[in-house]
Amino acid sequence: MNVKNISWKQKLSGLGLVCMFATFPLAKTSAQSTAKVWKSSAEPLREMEAIRKQINAPVFAKREFLITKYGATGDGTTLNTVAFKKAIEACSKAGGGRVIVPLGTFLTGAIYLESNVELHLVDSAKILFSRNPKDYPIVFTRWEGMECMNYSSLIYAYGEENIAVTGNGILDGNADNNNWWNWNGAPRFGWKEGMPKQTPARDALHELMRKKTDPKTRNFGDGHYLRPNLFQPYNCKNVRIADVRMLNSPMWFMNPVLCENVIVEKVTIVSHGPNNDGCDPESCKNVLIKGCFFDTGDDCIAIKSGRDEDGRGIGRPAENHIIEDCDMRDGHGGVVIGSEIAGGAKNIYAINCTMNSPNLDRVLRLKTSSARGGIIENVFMKDIKVGAYRDAAITCNMFYEKPGNFMPTIRNIWVENMTVTAGGNFGIFIHAYKESPVQNLQVLNCNIQGVKTPLQIDHAKDLRLDNVMINGQLTQAPATIQQNNNPGN
Repeated sequence: MNVKNISWKQKLSGLGLVCMFATFPLAKTSAQSTAKVWKSSAEPLREMEAIRKQINAPVFAKREFLITKYGATGDGTTLNTVAFKKAIEACSKAGGGRVIVPLGTFLTGAIYLESNVELHLVDSAKILFSRNPKDYPIVFTRWEGMECMNYSSLIYAYGEENIAVTGNGILDGNADNNNWWNWNGAPRFGWKEGMPKQTPARDALHELMRKKTDPKTRNFGDGHYLRPNLFQPYNCKNVRIADVRMLNSPMWFMNPVLCENVIVEKVTIVSHGPNNDGCDPESCKNVLIKGCFFDTGDDCIAIKSGRDEDGRGIGRPAENHIIEDCDMRDGHGGVVIGSEIAGGAKNIYAINCTMNSPNLDRVLRLKTSSARGGIIENVFMKDIKVGAYRDAAITCNMFYEKPGNFMPTIRNIWVENMTVTAGGNFGIFIHAYKESPVQNLQVLNCNIQGVKTPLQIDHAKDLRLDNVMINGQLTQAPATIQQNNNPGN
């Protein structure tokens, strides 16, 4: 492969945060840290604006490097991996700038982004990714929240600063039921009895994680069928992806990992393949997701911080995320936190979004388990318009997947001004441990119509429903929940 040699070994040696054998404190339990309780929406709105000031787009030198000058051919059949590599390396060596993808369809394998490089697609230009797994080198990556060596994402960067993918062009992952998707193992995505699938490798990776083996020795790739994501900057700073249209990813679309200062703006995502999440920032700090359109086969936005032992070992929460002005047209969840959330999540703000699909299971979903642990706190959602959903408007579930020995915490959740035209099974659904009830969930000025069961709640503390109308009826917290709020109960 004439693909850039990604020197992850050298970079890892100076970055203890990536290797789970470095010493990290486990996420604090609710008894070890001070919980915040918002008194009005003015407080989180002020916090959100303070975070916004910390998020700045990378700036690039005014130099342009046209990929056709480095041998690229936009005929849709010529493999241009080497041309992309040469153009990006020349741009980086010169001190940075723009690598331009002109009009045409440019087939390529993995693209590696170097520091100070903006990959820019002119209007209607297309990058079409190869369907040959051999066109994707083995790199250090995170797969479903677990560290391992696996196929490079279609666009990848490790330890870089000031990188971007922009322009009104198309990134086509080129996956379908005959390519990549059938590795999922589901018949509806092309898998048939006797064909290979990801399940054995996924199980093996889980076992390696449980044993806390060195992630750099967890070798997957050819013969293991773990599908790559489309865009994964790993341990990068100052990342932007804007304006592009993204189609047909093998798995998740955008998965920044351990990144800081990330902007996802005016991106359109359309694909209904397996696990085609739209944007999954993982253990990232200072993230802005703005003005995006999601029409996906899985969660639109899923905020994560690592699975089980890997997430707890690294101990990096998802922190300071702003989601605004997004249209979630289809997908399992609109704004989801979890399930790979062992590192915790805090300071998540979602405002002025719309959702509408009978396939949309949940508007706001917090999903974790005692195999994960960690704290999910300070989640603010306001001014959300929903046409239809299938399961619940608000879900807090501590029993997602298998149990373990690490009690999760969910606290300080604020939802205000949500309107739903055609609800689903539940208005609010809470399934929590008695020992760790959901704390300080506050729902204000919400109107949810067409719900089968307004409230399904087992363990909650300091639950507040203020001017919440469900099926035209003013809804109060159940008496049993109110009793749980009293000291001594």
